[in-house]
Amino acid sequence: MEKEAGPDAAATRLDDPWYDAPPPGWGEPDGAAGFAPDARTGPEMVRHPHSAADVYVEVQRSAAFREVRRRYRRFVVPASAAFLLWYLAYVVAATTAPGLMARPVVGALNVAMLAGLGQFLTTFVLTWAYVRHARLHRDRAALELRWDTQEMTRGIGR
Repeated sequence: MEKEAGPDAAATRLDDPWYDAPPPGWGEPDGAAGFAPDARTGPEMVRHPHSAADVYVEVQRSAAFREVRRRYRRFVVPASAAFLLWYLAYVVAATTAPGLMARPVVGALNVAMLAGLGQFLTTFVLTWAYVRHARLHRDRAALELRWDTQEMTRGIGR
C-alpha cells in the first residue's frame, strides 16, 4: 500500500467529506421560521412549518406521499411474493422430487438446471420490471415531492 499511495494511505479518516452543517431548521426553537412568501402562491404570506422536521412530517402525511407509497407497495408486495413462491417451489421440487429434477430436457440440460437458470432470468426480469414501474408510475411524483420539500425548507433556519 505504501508503494502506490504513500505511508498515510491506510490511515483512517474521521471527518466526513459530505458533512457541511445540519440542515437549516434542525434544532431551531419553535417559532423561528415564522411567515415567509411562497413562490407558488405569490407575494402573500404563507405559514411555513417551524423546522425541517415539521416539513418532512407534513410531506409524509400528504396525499401525494401516500400515493407514491401505495404505488410502490402495489408493485413490490405481489412481485416479491411471486418470486418467493417461485424460489420456494424450486427448492421444494429439488428436495422432494429429485427424479423430476434429474429428467433430461436437451442433451446435458435437465429440469433442475433449467429451473435454476430460470431463477436468474426471473431476477433480471423483475429488476427490469421494477425499474420500469418506478420510472413510469413513481419517479415523477417522488421528484415533485422532493422539490416541494426543498421549497418548503428553503426559508427555514435563515
